[in-house]
Amino acid sequence: METQKFEIVSTQSNIDWVGRKVTGAHNGTIAVKEGEFILNDGKLAGGKFTIDTTSIKILDVTDPATNAQFAGHLASDDFFSIEKYPEATLHITSVSGSHVKGDLTIKGITHAVAFDADINVNGNVLTTTGKLVIDRTKYGIKFRSGNFFKDLGDTLIYNDFELNVNVTAKAA
Repeated sequence: METQKFEIVSTQSNIDWVGRKVTGAHNGTIAVKEGEFILNDGKLAGGKFTIDTTSIKILDVTDPATNAQFAGHLASDDFFSIEKYPEATLHITSVSGSHVKGDLTIKGITHAVAFDADINVNGNVLTTTGKLVIDRTKYGIKFRSGNFFKDLGDTLIYNDFELNVNVTAKAA
C-alpha cells in the first residue's frame, strides 16, 4: 500500500460560508490556514486542516461601517470568540468513497460531522470540494437561536450554517 501526503496550499484554498436568518442571509469567506491529506493507494484516507477564524469576511454587506460592525460581532463571544479561539480544525477520521467523516472543533468544542466531498488527484495536485452544514448551537453559538430565545420574530438567526470548502494541496 502506497501512502502519500499532500500539504494544503492556503493561497489556493478557501471556505465560503452562508448564514441564514428569517429576513434573508449573509455570506462571506474564511481562510484555510494549513493542513494535510493522507492518501492510501490514491484514495483519501485521512487528514486535518486548520481554519483561521480571524480571517472571516462578510461579502454581502457593502457599507464599510456596517461591515466592520458585523465583523466585530462575528469575532465576539456571541459568535466565534476569535481572540480566545483564533482557529477551528477539521480532523478527518474516516472516508468511504466520497463520504467523509471527521471531528470539527469550533471554540474548543468538538463534534462529529459527515459530508460528501469531490476529491480529484492529478499528478502531485489534489483538489477537493465539499459542503458541510453545521448546527452552530452545538459549538456554543446561541445568539438569536430559536432553541434558546423566545419571541425573536424576524430577528431569529437559523441554527444551521453552510461551509462550502474548496481546497488545493500539493504532494509533500
